Amino acid sequence: MAQINVNIRIDEDLKRDFENLCNNLGLTVTVAFNVFARAVVRRQKIPFEISMDAYNAETAATLDEIEQMKKRSIIR
Repeated sequence: MAQINVNIRIDEDLKRDFENLCNNLGLTVTVAFNVFARAVVRRQKIPFEISMDAYNAETAATLDEIEQMKKRSIIR
């Protein structure tokens, strides 16, 4: 199988912490990213939940509007 290089941008502190963790696990950064990529392909999804702790202002306003409409029986 042919190999290619992939370049990504990452915060310097995060990169250092990630490299340290990988080293402690006995992995290289390359192996860790390959494990991640294989898991994504195999599962056909990101293998962990990605969510926001809070809604942005526009989403919060829309959700409030929906709740008000429900109270007025406009929607169920």
